[in-house]
Amino acid sequence: MTRASPPLIRQLLAVLLALLLAPFAVHAQETSIDAKLVVEGPVQPGTETRIAIRFTPVSDEWHGYWSNPGDAGKGMEIEWDLPEGVSVGTFRYPPPETLVQQAGRRSLMNHIFEGEYAVVAPLRVAPDAQIDGPFILRGTARYLACTDRICVPQTAQLSAVDAIGPEEANARFAQYQSALAAPLDRPARFALAGDTLRLAIPLPATLNLGAPHVFIENRELVDYAATQTFARDGDMLLVQIPLSGVEQPPKTVSGILRLGDGTGLAFDAREGNVATGGEPIRTGGNLPPWWVLIGAALLGGLMLNIMPCVFPILSLKALSLAKAGGDEDAARKDALAYTAGVVLACVALGAALLALRASGEAVGWAFQLQNPAIVVALFLLASALTANFLGAFEIPGFAIAGGGGSQRGSFATGLLAAFVATPCTGPFMAAALGAALVLPVVQALALFAALGLGLALPFLLLGFVPALRKRLPRPGKWMEAFRRWMALPMGLTALALAWLLWRMGGTMFLLSCMLMAGSATLVLICAWSQRLRNHPYRTVLMIGQGLAIVSMLLVAPQILERSEHGIEASILDTRPFSESALAEARATDRPVFVYFTADWCVTCKVNESVAIETQATADAFDEADVVVLRGDWTRPDPAITAFLTQQGVAGVPLYLWYAPGARAPQQLPQVLSPRSLADLADRDPSNVIVLPPGSSR
Repeated sequence: MTRASPPLIRQLLAVLLALLLAPFAVHAQETSIDAKLVVEGPVQPGTETRIAIRFTPVSDEWHGYWSNPGDAGKGMEIEWDLPEGVSVGTFRYPPPETLVQQAGRRSLMNHIFEGEYAVVAPLRVAPDAQIDGPFILRGTARYLACTDRICVPQTAQLSAVDAIGPEEANARFAQYQSALAAPLDRPARFALAGDTLRLAIPLPATLNLGAPHVFIENRELVDYAATQTFARDGDMLLVQIPLSGVEQPPKTVSGILRLGDGTGLAFDAREGNVATGGEPIRTGGNLPPWWVLIGAALLGGLMLNIMPCVFPILSLKALSLAKAGGDEDAARKDALAYTAGVVLACVALGAALLALRASGEAVGWAFQLQNPAIVVALFLLASALTANFLGAFEIPGFAIAGGGGSQRGSFATGLLAAFVATPCTGPFMAAALGAALVLPVVQALALFAALGLGLALPFLLLGFVPALRKRLPRPGKWMEAFRRWMALPMGLTALALAWLLWRMGGTMFLLSCMLMAGSATLVLICAWSQRLRNHPYRTVLMIGQGLAIVSMLLVAPQILERSEHGIEASILDTRPFSESALAEARATDRPVFVYFTADWCVTCKVNESVAIETQATADAFDEADVVVLRGDWTRPDPAITAFLTQQGVAGVPLYLWYAPGARAPQQLPQVLSPRSLADLADRDPSNVIVLPPGSSR
């Protein structure tokens, strides 16, 4: 029952944290998060009262940790100086927040508190305890204060006298108590199934969960950064969390269920029966019916056929179908082979996505295009296909190269079409792909298959409906010229990929990739060109270009490692997205526009040029005093991936509008019109519902 993050790795992380803290040991006496002890009182023999420790950071950049800090950090430890007969119980905490950071290719999650918070525990006094005069409680607290850059160990000498008035004490502890995670009145149940912790938490079916997250108090039990899935079985909430290196099964499991509004419920789970199945819950709300999701996936795939990123592949397939001519049997086989390639590619990409998320990787739809190696491979392919269309070489039997109705070539065309279409998240796709992340595996893969079927549907109809196929132009000499013209869209695709490589790794990285593309194309020309088939230096040339490709493959990763992702200029006053930046922006009671984009997302770039990066939008946003946050998903970002999942989507683009005082954002269409954002900002403020001060947002 061992997973990819065993206890040994956590121990190494602890050692690494200690080494990182060593340079800052001189700051140990500096107070970054102040701790103050308060006793509710009165403290008398035979009574029980409450104590609280209030933590106050000196500035917003510092944060503290929950009792289980997560993958790194350190929880609070206290040594009490207690008189005989006096004891302190277990501290209760408010619901913590998550802080996700990237360590190499793996995401690490910490459980933190930002801003001021308090923890509360019972103080019990035995009937025979000897308490003379005012009761003084003393202790030494050790905890950790961290920013994004450094961590500083803290030591606080705690001391409190039972001397505050009852009214002030009641007011203070009422405030502290209201922020704590409320204990459930019934025990939960847990079960270990394979590599998964399964929980059954009793909750009324009418309770609005929002975007829930479960914090497990047992150390080293679960993979903290892994995706958690939720389902409803009547008044029971079913939760599945991947395990992490379990050697001895726990006797009990404790934790906090944090709800979308920031409140929390504390639970203790005993081992028992946990139901399977249930109605899946998406963190952004309840899922639509199954037939609606299948229909959305099918329509989403169909709409991809008119997206800019798929146009070059459609041109290739149109040429192949035209060459099939009037042979009905060949046309049907061609259409079936193409459909099989599209559906297989979509299901394979979906399966890889689900497998990576189950292992704790923070990935979403089109995750492969966040990998520079995949983009390099696509660039090499697009460059080679451009040369192929220009007639530089022929690959026999390969349909997209002009070989006619080869089923093998049609299958390859389908694979390529689906792979290149993944950067686009068109209309209808968001709901289906978002649901696929929380559904059982079989149902999720069915959605990916429906997406592929929708993408292949036009050519499937052409293959099986003779009336439609008759509308295609007859084969002739014009097709050779048409084939050469198809080098234009494929060449533009190669240029777009070259721009993406430049954005990912800079000029030197792009030059090395261009040298690889040129060498690879020359190898193909030497191998398949009729004119060079018998050339005396053909073998020497191929070996030389092969060595050039190998050398570039060795050099390119080093160049990429030294490069930094470029920051795109904007005419809007745009700030980088983070959940803390979003919370800060919403606290100003100004409208907030949040958009998520990626350099490889063609739909994103079209929307930005048409609707976002325009003077009309900039003027309207300035007039309405709109805060603009931009999330760049070009490279992997676990925080953005987690936020996208919370919103019920699997990829970009995503556009959210937060009106002042609104409880939830308005999710905008994935294809924006030129005036959509300007009109949104120009709305009459009286149409916006503003909550009274102190209301939950």
